[in-house]
Amino acid sequence: MRIGGLVDTRPLRDSAAFRGLWVSTTSSTFGGQLLVVGVLAQVWQLSGSSVAVGAIGLANAVPTVVFGMIGGALADGLDRRRLVVLSTVGQLLSAALLAWHAFAGIRSLPTVLILVAVHAAFLGLSAPVRRTFVATLLPPRLVGAGIALTHLSSQAAMLAGPAAAGVITARWGAGACYALDVLALAIALYGVWRLPAAARPGGEPTRPGPRAIWEGWRFIGRSPALAGSFLTDVFATVLAMPVALFPAINAERFGGNPDTLGLFLSAIAVGGIAAGTASGLVTRSRGAGLIQLLAAGVWGVGIIGFGLAQPLWLALGCLAVSGAADTFGVIARGALVQAATPDSHRGRVSAAELALGISGPDLGNFRSGVVAGATSPAFAAVCGGLMCVAGVVGLGLLNRPLRRFRLPGSPDSTRSPA
Repeated sequence: MRIGGLVDTRPLRDSAAFRGLWVSTTSSTFGGQLLVVGVLAQVWQLSGSSVAVGAIGLANAVPTVVFGMIGGALADGLDRRRLVVLSTVGQLLSAALLAWHAFAGIRSLPTVLILVAVHAAFLGLSAPVRRTFVATLLPPRLVGAGIALTHLSSQAAMLAGPAAAGVITARWGAGACYALDVLALAIALYGVWRLPAAARPGGEPTRPGPRAIWEGWRFIGRSPALAGSFLTDVFATVLAMPVALFPAINAERFGGNPDTLGLFLSAIAVGGIAAGTASGLVTRSRGAGLIQLLAAGVWGVGIIGFGLAQPLWLALGCLAVSGAADTFGVIARGALVQAATPDSHRGRVSAAELALGISGPDLGNFRSGVVAGATSPAFAAVCGGLMCVAGVVGLGLLNRPLRRFRLPGSPDSTRSPA
């Protein structure tokens, strides 16, 4: 079954376990967006300070990355389903405490930030483990389709969640967003609870700790396809992330209208969702490495076009193209990472993927801001896009295992050497 002939829905049709995981992940992502908007509104109300609002990012990013690495190591030594259940319970309790804090009228900014950090820590523990489930619940030929469906539903949740949260916060306050996140996490918990028991990865049990985490990174370094896939993502995010340039370009070319600024972000999301509805074109192709390289190159070209575009429609179109390319790249990378990683290392490699996914865009926005401050926003966008394209082309030429990587299910499929 396909939606519009393009979305590959075979995992939802063929696997009851994957359906449960898909509902769980979608519900968790939607609830997380409600919480994000609620926290933004509450912190601004409590402080009136942009610095305090900026501290939310720190409270989120640091625990997510640190505990994501720990969660990846734990996933390669413990029962994965139990780990996700316990971490989801932790998220639910921290969201419930945020709701109680808001409804009780307690005006304590440090308490809000601490609870946000606790919530992020539990999210970090579960996120890399959730990524391993698709490869363990589905046969190899459906892993790409499963990743695509998960990515599509997450993007839809990230588009609808903030809009719903804005209405909820305006009418009932931040506490209502937190309470609904509790409900969403309860649904997510039920979906994970019903998954089949997860056997421990094969081989010698992994002892969680710094050595186990380092071994995950060493494994990536020894696999040219994995290392190349991660480096491709670094080129796209660190070298060509444009979000920090949006306010300045909006002010220079489009009068600084806040509605226009919002359209920049929406254009990327719309392009991503449009590509997600055509994800079957990616999931039925086995050349994941080549698709990721091409997608990263198109992302860079789109950012170049955005930096040069004068009409608003052209700028939005370039961002939509970049958003579509990003979705294709994420799906291809996810399938490659899961296929190229043995189950004994899948948790730690997924944790590394999570860490790069979180830190890469932040570093890229910092780079863009610094370059724009020294030159101009347009130059920062164009040179970033050019460096991304150049890096991807060079990597594609030099890294044959990545370029020729084939997913299982095709006659000439090969795996990256471990």
